[in-house]
Amino acid sequence: MTNHDGMGAAVRPLTLAWVSRHLEVGERVVRTEALHGGITAEMRRLTIGTRDGGTRDLVLRTFVNMEHAEDWLNREAGALTLLSGSDVPAPRLVAVDPAAAHCEYPSLLMTHMAGRPVLDDEGLETRVPLLARQLAAIHALRPAERPREYETWTTADTVVTPKGADATAWAAAIDVIRGPVPPYEGRFLHRDFQPGNVLFEVSAGSKGARITGIVDWAATSWGPADLDVAHCSTNLALLHGPVWGPRFADAYEEAGGVLAATASERLYWQVRDGLAFSEELRLVTQPWREAGRTELTTRAVEERLDAYVTALMDAPG
Repeated sequence: MTNHDGMGAAVRPLTLAWVSRHLEVGERVVRTEALHGGITAEMRRLTIGTRDGGTRDLVLRTFVNMEHAEDWLNREAGALTLLSGSDVPAPRLVAVDPAAAHCEYPSLLMTHMAGRPVLDDEGLETRVPLLARQLAAIHALRPAERPREYETWTTADTVVTPKGADATAWAAAIDVIRGPVPPYEGRFLHRDFQPGNVLFEVSAGSKGARITGIVDWAATSWGPADLDVAHCSTNLALLHGPVWGPRFADAYEEAGGVLAATASERLYWQVRDGLAFSEELRLVTQPWREAGRTELTTRAVEERLDAYVTALMDAPG
């Protein structure tokens, strides 16, 4: 077995034995490669040698931090099973060991999908409508068994106001999420739909693009469409500039998606997601820099987050 990326790519012995039990007769793992960009789990691409002398690829997701791992992997396995019968491009589940009964750590094995995340500014105007249409398609799913209700990722008391931020705007934003949760019609949510979890194939010059896969379904939930839209909007605002947050929401509606009925209800979800980022900017920005966006330092993204939250609070309505 070739270890392509140093010791960080090596599969632990018990996990390798478990993977091998889920391969076809005569197949074996011939190469491993660490995949970068994940925050909560180790990701590895496994190249499988087939009986006919060819190869195929699988992806191994391993949670070294055991907290919440069993829940997340059960949710992801359930989501991938559901999605296998839909038009949403998602990996197929091969095997899961959520309680680490066989592996060193909780693990999930799935098929590998073509494409890559694209975080560059170039070609963004082409990709945003594709992202919006894909998210609307996810929200249109009506599973026979609903996933669990969504969880919020911040509270008014845990928000971290960035240094030098517009204190008035942030205080007003925090007051927004102190208020009651707006009424909503539940939808099937990805819950972490953002450019880092969307795989694209991009043609020369970034003029043409198509989505080839959606990954990381560990937080799949049931809740308001606004929550997924707000999350992708915040990511786009931080990656590409504050104006892209509202532009994604517009593109989602143009794609047939339905958001909350009133501006104040929409603001609640937009602000709630934006404020949640204040607590984890260092964690969020590291994969972006690893992917080549080295200018997105924690401080630079703090400034974009401040500009975005301020713009939300200053928007008419």
